[in-house]
Amino acid sequence: QVQLVESGGGLVHPGGSLRLSCAASGSIFGIDVRAWYRQAPGKERELVARISSGGSTNYADSVKGRFTISRDNAKNTVWLQMNSLKPEDTAVYYCYALTYSGSYYWGKGTLVTVSS
Repeated sequence: QVQLVESGGGLVHPGGSLRLSCAASGSIFGIDVRAWYRQAPGKERELVARISSGGSTNYADSVKGRFTISRDNAKNTVWLQMNSLKPEDTAVYYCYALTYSGSYYWGKGTLVTVSS
């Protein structure tokens, strides 16, 4: 019903910046929360940032002040601007969407590697 496709991942040096995007298609009406999660090898998937339909945002403590989540007016695209990247930010980043009716969807993920 909803497809999420991430883009923008890649290799970046410590201190650099990267901007991820996630386009939603299909039955996008009714999407409430959009979020970014990440999962590093050997670790559990963790919430990085979320944004409500009203624009309220929440961030993991580890990324506050460095990452910014945003969404467009149509609420079908979200971005994650990542600045001052650290090696510990290396992970597969997943786009997430939650509908008002309780359905949720995941993107396939995009790899972000922060390394010198």
